[in-house]
Amino acid sequence: MWYFDSPHVIFGEEALIFLAQLTGRHAFVITDHNIVQLGLAQLVVDQLITVGLTATIFDEVEPEPSLQMVQRCALALAEQQPDWIIGLGGGSCMDAAKAAWLLYENPGIEPASVNPFDQYTLRAKAKLIAIPTTSGTGSEATWYAVLTDTVEQRKVGVGTRGMLPDYAIIDPVMVMSLPQSITADTGLDALTQSIESYQSTWRNDFSDALCLHAVRLIFENLPRVYADGSDREAREHMHNAATIGGIGFGNSQATLAHCMGHALGALFHIPHGRAVALFLPYTIEFTANGGGSRYADIAKTLGLRADAESIGAANLVSAVRDLERKLHQPLTVSELGIDRAAFDQVLPDLVMRAETDTQIATSQRIPDSAELQRLFDYAYTGRSVDF
Repeated sequence: MWYFDSPHVIFGEEALIFLAQLTGRHAFVITDHNIVQLGLAQLVVDQLITVGLTATIFDEVEPEPSLQMVQRCALALAEQQPDWIIGLGGGSCMDAAKAAWLLYENPGIEPASVNPFDQYTLRAKAKLIAIPTTSGTGSEATWYAVLTDTVEQRKVGVGTRGMLPDYAIIDPVMVMSLPQSITADTGLDALTQSIESYQSTWRNDFSDALCLHAVRLIFENLPRVYADGSDREAREHMHNAATIGGIGFGNSQATLAHCMGHALGALFHIPHGRAVALFLPYTIEFTANGGGSRYADIAKTLGLRADAESIGAANLVSAVRDLERKLHQPLTVSELGIDRAAFDQVLPDLVMRAETDTQIATSQRIPDSAELQRLFDYAYTGRSVDF
């Protein structure tokens, strides 16, 4: 027995107007300072005002949201007692909103102890709406959050099925002014999790269909929005693709590239999408070398030659790298500007963090410590994986 979870998705032009249908007393908007400066938070507040809801804006979310900030946010929620919580922004803001909501409803709970197998109180005080302002993380459609413990310098995964947002509002107006670099980083995040979720050992018929379609939409539209951010049609398709992939990802799981990307991002503060996408070609090669992979299916979806699994995997790797070049993304760790000596110094820590990441468990081929070290080394130099 398995489950398929999805928020109620409102998408397309003027989807934001859905907020004017809400009933309640007070909404608490969790976002960051840039979103406020861009005027996107005001677009949300304006809709809430039309139906008589008051609103508080909490704009302290930082990139790679910290556990400590989320705990402060939960205290603010306890003071305001909202009946609606709105996560507005990129994945960091939506992850922060989900985690703060859980703490608001369950005071005193230890975030690191939260897991999918225990029951937690949710929706007794508030419901959650997620409004993405990037097209990539899929956080609006998943039931977990990744936080950074700034004291212990480690990632903390917080996840339980009840944390799935009640509503996801996917309005292309929220991404029309997205900078080129963030367009690339978040778009490649969506691609990586869609490819990995199709490969995950938790894959299923429901997630498969979503992941394949998301991959196709991303390859078709990400280069267009990177070249011309005002391309409204491509923006809408790309924004939809991120959520479609997010639903697939949320019902399957990512795998090895995410484990390695999480580790590198935590130690060198590399944007999440850039980090996981960098490792994707290497992990495709590693997984395909072990046999039993399904990359040929993805290659066929993209119209690539895939007479055999090995051919499909190789052509998929080439297509991913070609896309990354078009988006001016690094293909090796060295291209990130990380000094070799600094990299070698933390390599044991990178390996430890990757092999204790929860998403390594859903990888089709799970590397041992020595193989992980080789993968990191190959990714640093750009060497094709031959083991």
